[in-house]
Amino acid sequence: MKKILLFFSLFFFVSTIAAKEIVVCHECDVSSIKRAVELAKSGDTIRIKKGLYKEYEIEIIGKSLTIIGEDYPVIDAEMKGTAFKIKADDFSIEGLHIKNIGTSHTSDNASILVSRSKNFSIKNNRLSNIFFGILLERSENGIIEGNIIRSKARSQANSGNGIHVWHSKELIIEDNDVQGVRDGIYLEFANNCDIINNVCKENLRYGLHFMFSDHNRYLENLFENNGAGVAVMYSKFIEMERNLFRKNWGSASYGLLLKEINDATLKHNIFEDNTIAISADNTNRIDYLENDFISNGYAIRIRGACYKNVFRRNNFLANSFDVAYTGNINENEFSRNYWSDYTGYDLNKDGIGDVPFRPVKLFSYLVNTTPEAIILLRSMFIGLLDFSEKVSPVFTPAELVDPQPQMKKIKW
Repeated sequence: MKKILLFFSLFFFVSTIAAKEIVVCHECDVSSIKRAVELAKSGDTIRIKKGLYKEYEIEIIGKSLTIIGEDYPVIDAEMKGTAFKIKADDFSIEGLHIKNIGTSHTSDNASILVSRSKNFSIKNNRLSNIFFGILLERSENGIIEGNIIRSKARSQANSGNGIHVWHSKELIIEDNDVQGVRDGIYLEFANNCDIINNVCKENLRYGLHFMFSDHNRYLENLFENNGAGVAVMYSKFIEMERNLFRKNWGSASYGLLLKEINDATLKHNIFEDNTIAISADNTNRIDYLENDFISNGYAIRIRGACYKNVFRRNNFLANSFDVAYTGNINENEFSRNYWSDYTGYDLNKDGIGDVPFRPVKLFSYLVNTTPEAIILLRSMFIGLLDFSEKVSPVFTPAELVDPQPQMKKIKW
């Protein structure tokens, strides 16, 4: 990402040498944003004064422009279409309030639509009552930062995504706040991107949803109270660190859904109050390191075809089920985790339990086959049932154990 930052520094230094500024306001010579774009040449700045501008389909084609709003001028698209359509390199848009983007079943209407562009910046804008917020197609080397996106999505068929990225690469998506859309952040065929410190809350489907997107980093984001949580699919070489997955509840909701993910690291994340913290299906060579699983229905739910995954030094705290498992162990490793349900002892005081811990309960197996059995969760009978299965495993995988359970919560 250093390449992106260096380029922007050089670009803005060079562009200021010969650039001119066009001021847009209702009392100015130029009172229309469209007219300002027509008059501008590459390198120019368009400064939009505070006010209401009822405009849409503002097209910027092949012009490297800097568009700056003063005191958040309002661009009202009046539910008629896309506000800005951009196909240009070396542009920036900052400080605008764009609203009322019309819903369409044939067009991806957006506040800002960027296509086949390079080296751009979209910062500190406010987008409200939108279909799609920021939509990128076949673009690269861009920064999307500090934008506040709000809408009132009611059905998946009639709503779009807050930040939608398709077939793009080398992006920084940072410090954005996205609420009330279908998916907060959506990436498809998007590689070498950094998604950092974003807030995705109360979205209709996923807070974050990405597919076929490799070599990406997701750091320090908040995903809270989204309809189906977060979905990560068909991708490889992923880093997810220091994220918070919280209060994603529902019969088909997850803190994090992993499907066909290979060669990834999940480290220092917090999963709290989710129906299922992590659901893993066909995942291979994933390192789960020093994460906290707190008060979830299921902390880890492993389905079929998961090979050579490592769960090490995680904290499992007050979950209804720490681990639910379907299929064979497939060389997956549980080691040196802290389990709040562990009742073993440590005679030599080395901080490691002397008795291995079996995290899969028989009751979780029964609930998988007969979901109605969940009503017995807190009964004394279930406690006896689980204890007997620990002593002599019959239905649960006997080889699934943590041989070195930690006696104290792990600090990281």
